[in-house]
Amino acid sequence: MSSEYIIYADESVEKGRYFSNFYGGALVESGNLNEVRDSLSDTKSRLNLTGEAKWSKISIAYESKYIALVDELFRLVREDKIKLRVMFRQNFHVPENLEVSQRENGYFLLYYQFLKHAFGLMYRPCVEGRMSVRLYLDRLPGTLERRAQFRGYISGLQNNPEFRKARLDLPVDQIAEVVSHEHVLLQCVDVVLGSIQFRMNRLHEVKPTGSRVRGKKTRAKERVYKHILSRIRDVTHRNFNPGITTGHKGDPANRWHHPYRHWLFKPRAYGLDYSKTRKGKKEERKR
Repeated sequence: MSSEYIIYADESVEKGRYFSNFYGGALVESGNLNEVRDSLSDTKSRLNLTGEAKWSKISIAYESKYIALVDELFRLVREDKIKLRVMFRQNFHVPENLEVSQRENGYFLLYYQFLKHAFGLMYRPCVEGRMSVRLYLDRLPGTLERRAQFRGYISGLQNNPEFRKARLDLPVDQIAEVVSHEHVLLQCVDVVLGSIQFRMNRLHEVKPTGSRVRGKKTRAKERVYKHILSRIRDVTHRNFNPGITTGHKGDPANRWHHPYRHWLFKPRAYGLDYSKTRKGKKEERKR
């Protein structure tokens, strides 16, 4: 019987062309952890992916290998042995009425929201009694003091009424910064997260300076993205829209039950800046 949830979390692209502040994570129950890690590690070894798997490394030479790794990852998602979550912010939504401290700590405040809400932990079934949550965070930016403060805030979630009701413990000594090279699940999060931001920021359209066609690496990445999207749709639904918040079908508990979800984060108060949309940028270029 599982005694804890383990969450591997990462972030990517603080400021993108259309979308920014991408956060991603994978949740595994401790009873499945060894199987999941061994399966993904064995797949990497079989594919001769000896180094760290990363979205940035995808090329024509490695395209088929990453597709095979993605297939194994989503097999485990389909079997409900991994839950995957992605959160991002659209530049079109411009936060209003932010205090100076909120602007300075935006990275950590958004990370906090992701860890608190994205997996729907407060909706987890409590039939197994109390559960501890262990967090492996890819190395954080900032000073040691600020990073320690952030881990303390995350641990404080265990005092939240909804988390107490869900019988969840988040010991601060179980919140660790790690190196993704040593954790295959973090590497898989990087690949999925990288693919989503790649497509949503329309990097698949980029052409080298002076060229009329896209580079081979860009085209390889687009094909891997399309494969990832097809696997996401296999475990969600065929019309899954990666650019919006995944619906919960009238039941908030599906924020926990769904194997894969996206969350388009919107600030509580925001204005709309059309110049930060694709159409708006085209209009700017015409002037």
